[in-house]
Amino acid sequence: MQRLSSLAAIQSFLDETAYSDDKFYRSPAQVLLERKAHCVDGALLAAAALRRLGDPPLVLDLRAERDDDHVIAVFRRNQHWGALAKSNVVGLRYREPVYASLRELVMSYFEPYYNLEGERALRSYSDPLDLSAFDALDWERRPDAIEPVICRALDDLPHHALMTPAMIADLRPIDARSFEAGLLGANPKGLYQPAPR
Repeated sequence: MQRLSSLAAIQSFLDETAYSDDKFYRSPAQVLLERKAHCVDGALLAAAALRRLGDPPLVLDLRAERDDDHVIAVFRRNQHWGALAKSNVVGLRYREPVYASLRELVMSYFEPYYNLEGERALRSYSDPLDLSAFDALDWERRPDAIEPVICRALDDLPHHALMTPAMIADLRPIDARSFEAGLLGANPKGLYQPAPR
């Protein structure tokens, strides 16, 4: 954890870490040891590392339709929001702290957030969750509380819709070139398989 001493170092570590297609969660300590993570594991590791930089350990949930949700660690610099993230796809990772609001930050994920049918999937985002509320559960070292407590707390937070039903109905599929580019280097086993309509 000591070498994760900057935003760049944290994101580089996440990018170098193998994407996990496992159905269980790893604590930040386990991610450091095993060098394997999916988005929840990566967001928790990033939040723990951010806390050592003096930031609160904040994560938020990006909710999707016919795709996996995505969890990111968020932070502020000069009154602007940025994000650190582990993802199986190219466009759902780091964001520079240049966004004036959380909604603006979240909307930067809209274009690259699509499912294997080419459908734009992002629908809403949660309020930030401060992980320091769970310090008594030792979440940085133990995975026991991640799914039953932290993931449930994220799900239970208010989520803010990004679009109206009419806007959703007018969405067009992602183009083929962007589709291929976004999946560059993806672990196929970790990709959400939408059920046929």
